[in-house]
Amino acid sequence: MMNRLLLLLLLLPLQLCAQEKTVVNSKMIGVGATRLLDTYLSPEHYSGTEVRFIDHTIRQKPLHHWSTEIVHQGYISQSKPRSKDATEVGGMYSLGWGRHYNWNFLDGALDVRAGGMGELNLGFLYNTRNSNNPAQARVGISVSPSAAATWHFRLWNRPFHLGYELSAPLLGLMFSPNYGQSYYEIFTRGNYDHNAVVTTPFSAPSMRHLLTLDFTLWKTTFRVGYMGDYQQSEVNEIKYHNYSHLLVVGFVKKFSVGKLKIEN
Repeated sequence: MMNRLLLLLLLLPLQLCAQEKTVVNSKMIGVGATRLLDTYLSPEHYSGTEVRFIDHTIRQKPLHHWSTEIVHQGYISQSKPRSKDATEVGGMYSLGWGRHYNWNFLDGALDVRAGGMGELNLGFLYNTRNSNNPAQARVGISVSPSAAATWHFRLWNRPFHLGYELSAPLLGLMFSPNYGQSYYEIFTRGNYDHNAVVTTPFSAPSMRHLLTLDFTLWKTTFRVGYMGDYQQSEVNEIKYHNYSHLLVVGFVKKFSVGKLKIEN
């Protein structure tokens, strides 16, 4: 009985520690160029500027190989055609949730994770020149394989973290009017015409990647990097793409949640 009690007392701190979660959260602002095409609104390409906010969180329990990733993104863009006689204003909110398996290499200097992400997108595109069908809704869900790697190194006696993430939708479902179909027909008259469309890499080949460098100054970890977001589709005889090239800056916080005041 005494041996069991001693064993329980020895294992209890480890069990309580295992309940902790390490959280790495980064908040970033991205600014850069965007290039748009939506043939439902216009056959012309529109080029302009995009501003994006990104909230990126990774949660993982100590000694566990699986981690959870949650990503919130929201952007607004303004673009014009070559003639400069019109403006397209676009906006999008995205919520991503993923699970990844984690590996450590080179004595912890290299972290690699791979798994999948589910994403919900809600957005719009408005053309100031159009009087008939001036706006387009962007609504969709998708499942994407994703992978990431982080290299930890020191330079000038300071810690640095170089990271890269990549995801590409494999299967999804999106809303789209059919060619020549108005929103009045869809929502007022209830004329459905293949408006919920299954997407694959053949009909919607898209990709998003992010390259970042984290460094610490004045006890704060900053992040700088590049995001390339290439979203495109061709469904219901309507071509769409949105190519974004963004410089991102922000900061990173790492902390633990669920920590109990019992130490080994």
